[in-house]
Amino acid sequence: MERCRKTVAVVTVSDKGSRGEREDTSGAQLWERLHAEGYTGVWRTIVPDEKAAIQEALVEAVEKHRAALVLTTGGTGVSPRDVTPEATVAVCDRLLPGMAEAMRMESLKKTPHAMLSRAVVGIRGDSLIVNLPGSLKGCLENLEVILAALPHALAKIQGDTADCGA
Repeated sequence: MERCRKTVAVVTVSDKGSRGEREDTSGAQLWERLHAEGYTGVWRTIVPDEKAAIQEALVEAVEKHRAALVLTTGGTGVSPRDVTPEATVAVCDRLLPGMAEAMRMESLKKTPHAMLSRAVVGIRGDSLIVNLPGSLKGCLENLEVILAALPHALAKIQGDTADCGA
C-alpha cells in the first residue's frame, strides 16, 4: 500500500466570494469530500481573480501549510478575469497534463462547455496542484475523475521509489 502525506488545502478563486458577496459552496464541498477520503484539511482561503493573489495563495498552501494536495476552484474558463491556469503554471515546477485531460474528457460526456476549460494540474516541490471548475457540480465531478489516482500520484511526487507495476 502506498504511503503518502494526505493533507489538502482549498483555494477558492472568486471576486464575489473574496468580497463576501457569495458563499463559497464549492470550496466547502471539496473540503468535505476530501475529508471523507481520509485527507486532513490544513488551510482554506478565498482570493480574487487576480494572478498575483492566486500565485501567493498557492505558494502559501504548499510552503507554509505543507499541503500535499492543493485544489483550486474557479477561474478556469475563458472569461477575461479567469487567470487561475496562468497563476498555477507560474508557480509549478512541472505540469501533469494527463489529469487535466482526463477531467475534460469525462466532463465532455456531460456538457459541451467542458471544452472551454483551461484547467491545469501541476507539481510544486512535493505537492500536487489541481485546478477545478468553480461550479459546485463541476468541481465535484472533476474531482471524482482523478480521486482514485491521487494517492499514487502523491506517493510518487513525495519520493516513493517502489516499482509502479509491482
